[in-house]
Formats: sequence, C-alpha cells, structure tokens
Amino acid sequence: MSASNGALANPAPLGLLGFGMTTVLLNVHNAGFFPMTSMVLAMGIFYGGIAQLIAGIEEWRVGNTFGATAFTSYGCFWLTFVAIGALPKLGFAADNGTSMTAYLVVWGIFTLFMFIGTLRLNRTLQLIFGSAFILFCMLAYGKASGNEEVIRIAGYEGIFCGASAMYGGLAQILNELYGRVVMPLGVRKAA
Repeated sequence: MSASNGALANPAPLGLLGFGMTTVLLNVHNAGFFPMTSMVLAMGIFYGGIAQLIAGIEEWRVGNTFGATAFTSYGCFWLTFVAIGALPKLGFAADNGTSMTAYLVVWGIFTLFMFIGTLRLNRTLQLIFGSAFILFCMLAYGKASGNEEVIRIAGYEGIFCGASAMYGGLAQILNELYGRVVMPLGVRKAA
C-alpha cells in the first residue's frame, strides 16, 4: 500500500468487482449449478448493492457521471433484486412473472443506453455492458416465455458478463499498482 498523496483512489475497481462477482454467483445459480441460497442474496445486498453504491458515490466525487450513474444504478438493481425475493416472505405480493419480465426489460433498456456510452470508453467496458444487455434480454425472454432452458443458457452468458467485469476491476488495480499495462483494457484510440 502506498502513502496518500491527497489524490482520490479510483472507485471503479470496487464497483466492477461488486457487479462482477455478484453477477457470476447469481448466474452460476441460473446455469443450474446450485439453488438460490442466502450466499447469493447476501452478495446481492452487501457487495453487489452496498459496495456499488459506495463506488457510485465516489465516482460522483471525482466527477465521473457515467461511473456514478452505472455503479449507483446497478447497486440499486442488486438491492431491489434481493427485495423482490425477500418481500413476499414478509407478506407482500410475490412476482407473477409478468412483473419480473417488465423489471428485466427496463434494466435491459437502461443497460443498452449505458452500452452506447461505453463506445467512447475502453473495449473491456464495452464487453461488460454489451454482455449485460444480452443477459437482461435473455432473462426477460426466459421469464416471459417460462422457458427454463433460456434461463440456463443466460446463466452461462451471465457468468461471462460477470467474469468480464471482474477482469476489468482487477486489471485497473494491477495496472495502477505496477504503473504499466499488466492486463490490457483495450483502450479506445482517440479519433
């Protein structure tokens, strides 16, 4: 660890890892490797939810509107996702399939526009947001049609999406620590 020089740390690795690791674990479930457990829900609350909210607030502090919007929004995604599963156990109406489809479609639309924003950023972010958009589309279709095979295939795509985000977060950490490109991010060339 280095001494503080007054500069703010890069909050993006925390947000990317919170998104990535939680996405991988949920989609290992979607792919059929294990049932939904408290481990996935706890990750959704604390790492996917709260850690991304913190990263989003820190992105706001450093003036990054894209990062602040992405991390805060996906942090809230994870918190609402867990609430959708937990609230029926407290007596609130359960999802009927149609409402979950609408939820996934709205998040897919948001993710599509965030993907368009990444066309001005690096290739790794393009891959993360592009694969997240595909994931939301697949999950929405699987939920709307009741096709469990689509959900299972989406699980594999979600593992790829989450792993891409993990790569992006870890690459930023190692590249900063070593002061050179250890793990390339596919930096976009200026036009």
